[in-house]
Amino acid sequence: RSSSRTLTPPLALGASSFAMPTYKLCYFDIRGLAEMSRWMFKVAKVDFEDCRLSFAFGTPGDFSTVIRPEFDAAKASGELATSLGKVPYLEVDGTKIGQSKATERFITREFGFLGSNSVEAAQIDQLCETIIDFKAAYNKAK
Repeated sequence: RSSSRTLTPPLALGASSFAMPTYKLCYFDIRGLAEMSRWMFKVAKVDFEDCRLSFAFGTPGDFSTVIRPEFDAAKASGELATSLGKVPYLEVDGTKIGQSKATERFITREFGFLGSNSVEAAQIDQLCETIIDFKAAYNKAK
């Protein structure tokens, strides 16, 4: 039986129908919670928009006097709703992912930094959790 469908030829060798995703990492203009993600983008040699919100103290060291106009405006407008009103967030092709550790884990999977098998991935995850424990103990002690 004959068919009226037209077959589309395959892509030419080397051609791709995939566009690189666009990445936007948004955090204050400080190292803090987004710095590891910034490093991983640089190590992977992947372009990303490094959105840095201004952050300053009215009185040095007094967190009750923090000045952060872009953050406050974004929060008031609902722009930060997906990330529960917090930064950092990572935007991938327009979809926002909140929480610094979630974005770090996304980046490690996306760019092949999570080992070559599930055991190596678990060991890397274990190390990450150990660092979190060290940071928590340090903050408690200071």
